[in-house]
Amino acid sequence: MKAVFVGASPIAVMTARSLLERKHEVVIIEREKDKIDAISKEIDCGFLLGDGSKPSLLRETDPKKTDVLYCLSDHDQTNIIASLVGRSLGFARVVTQIEDPSYQHICIELGLDATIIPSQTIGRHLADLFEGRDPLELSTMFRYDTSTYSFVARQEHVGSIADLSLPKTSRIICLYRNEDLIIPDESEKIERGDEVILITRQKYLEELHKQLDPAAGDES
Repeated sequence: MKAVFVGASPIAVMTARSLLERKHEVVIIEREKDKIDAISKEIDCGFLLGDGSKPSLLRETDPKKTDVLYCLSDHDQTNIIASLVGRSLGFARVVTQIEDPSYQHICIELGLDATIIPSQTIGRHLADLFEGRDPLELSTMFRYDTSTYSFVARQEHVGSIADLSLPKTSRIICLYRNEDLIIPDESEKIERGDEVILITRQKYLEELHKQLDPAAGDES
């Protein structure tokens, strides 16, 4: 399998090293030559010098033959732009790193459903450890072809959950409204701006993306 990284951040290098140890192909795009020179002494992978948010440079990595595009630079805006460009170029999956939580809602609205906030995740984990808990990451509880999908409700989604047409075996598990968690039942009403979290099968992700992402029809 093949992974492309935008940005040679510590998380990117650590992830790349792990993938290389597992015999996967890795390409890192970095705009600073000094970083490439230093990292190339530590790991043996492909490197491209330049701005990873530029379509011309991302095309050089052969998007159709890449399994995951990781946008892990030190700049949130670069990661968001690179993710949108990468998605439009046909990367099978795009992972977006942000440090400012205020961008999370925007990422969901843009259809960037694989968004990570490392500092927030680590902070919560350390707080749980402080209180004597060692939480099991939710992702480890999903087995086989189970996955999650999230979207921000638009006007056409407003109304009863029961009226929302979803693929078979897809269910809404929770809503976030004004930073409040809501565990809904069938009578719950979706309001505009709600962040809606679903559990589904991986084979339905593309169908959900086309149905619920306003930009999906514009992708090439």
